[in-house]
Amino acid sequence: MLKMFGKGGSDHPMADAKEAKRLLDELPAQDAKALEELAGWHESVAGADLKADVRIQRQLAIDEAAQARLRKLAQAVLVPSPQTSKFQDTINWTRLHEYWRHAGIGFARSIDSFLQGAKGVDKALLPLTVSRALRCFAQQIKWQHVRYAPNDANVWGVLNRIYAFAELSGVTEARVNLYTGVESTPRLEFLKAQMLGACSPDSLQPLEVEIAERVINDLAPSFSLAREPDRELLYWTDLAQASAPLRSLREPKPSPSLRFFGPGSAAAALAALIRKIDTTKELPAGINLGGKYDIEAVASAMGHLAVYWDREPPERRHPRHNVKSSLTVTHGFNGVVEALGGTAGSLDFNPAAKETWTVENVSAGGFGAVARQAKIEWLKVGTLVAMQPGGGPNWVIGAIRRVSRVSKDEVRIGIETLSRAPALSSFKGDGEEQQGVLLAAALQTGETSIALRPGGFSRGRNLEAAVDGKQHVYMPQQVDERGDDYEIAIFREMVRES
Repeated sequence: MLKMFGKGGSDHPMADAKEAKRLLDELPAQDAKALEELAGWHESVAGADLKADVRIQRQLAIDEAAQARLRKLAQAVLVPSPQTSKFQDTINWTRLHEYWRHAGIGFARSIDSFLQGAKGVDKALLPLTVSRALRCFAQQIKWQHVRYAPNDANVWGVLNRIYAFAELSGVTEARVNLYTGVESTPRLEFLKAQMLGACSPDSLQPLEVEIAERVINDLAPSFSLAREPDRELLYWTDLAQASAPLRSLREPKPSPSLRFFGPGSAAAALAALIRKIDTTKELPAGINLGGKYDIEAVASAMGHLAVYWDREPPERRHPRHNVKSSLTVTHGFNGVVEALGGTAGSLDFNPAAKETWTVENVSAGGFGAVARQAKIEWLKVGTLVAMQPGGGPNWVIGAIRRVSRVSKDEVRIGIETLSRAPALSSFKGDGEEQQGVLLAAALQTGETSIALRPGGFSRGRNLEAAVDGKQHVYMPQQVDERGDDYEIAIFREMVRES
């Protein structure tokens, strides 16, 4: 019989229900510290010499005590305040990730009790224990994506084995009160994890990962799952393997452990949500994202899901060519301005802010690069970068579109080229002056794109700049993209007659 984990054995203070309640009632007020203690209780209870049903009850209580704190700390990580230091942000993320890791291990060890047929174990607890375990491992994977951590095949392996056991036990459709006010089933928890893993979350910004997960949670009852392939089932996984889900580009070798899944009718529901947002510029009633987020971030995350829920797989717009060359990189709006010869406020250009990456492939649309032993605390999807290929004199402007951390010393990065001939300029409007970067020359439509600092775009304010000895007027149309320290806006361009 398969054992997922080993057996522990020692007396424990939480053996007594009243003492356990007292310990949970006296947790530290600070959320990060409380979660650190709760993760420790999971680890301790999992290894204690307790009756199986007592262990499960304590784990459920510990997990319930953590939920409000997890939600608060998650918001602090996803939408950090300006006062939050990078050090504190890292601590907050670590506490979240480590809590879910220890909770998942704890619940999986309790599932061992069912696997081993332990005496006194209450089989009525199995559906809830399985559902909590699946949720814990799914959350661990989710928070790894938020920090672009390396794919942990072992986590997927345990998640898959737990669901396989749920199938063998006949509890996949058993409805449980997962948490207060949250109903679910093992099947739903399994599908939520698989659908998030299948939608290329390494191409999402951290906040978009959260939004995508929330949308998936709301639409999960419409997802499809089967043992046999079908045109509507876009993805597959193998319950006997330790691997993330894959797109069904070609049918895998037949196996009884294969499971095929897809969005089902949720694809149409998502399309309807996107249409409502496009029309009203507001989030439709009835969908719970767990917080109030910028409607553009919501639309971006939903649009990403729609691409991956389409029957036709996403295709590269441009052919890719393998190369080996160096790429000097500096990041952020300030880094772009300085690379182009400007000054960012009172900051002097800092050569130490430059990094050297290795380009592995290029296309008309961008680069695929590898950063080794890089200072990449800043690296995330959406970051603006200036790139100097091969040590040449020219700078190219791009945006990070994909981040995949292979190991602690190696990160693979996909970069979209925004401009191969950027021009730094000084723009005037309403008596104010600001620096910006002309990314694209005026197209046949008469429109051009300009990168500005946040707030630099205003619908009621024209911008003017001297370009090649002529006075150009830029009439605002819309913001095309926003990042932490920039916005890229579309303007209609005219040349003022002298």
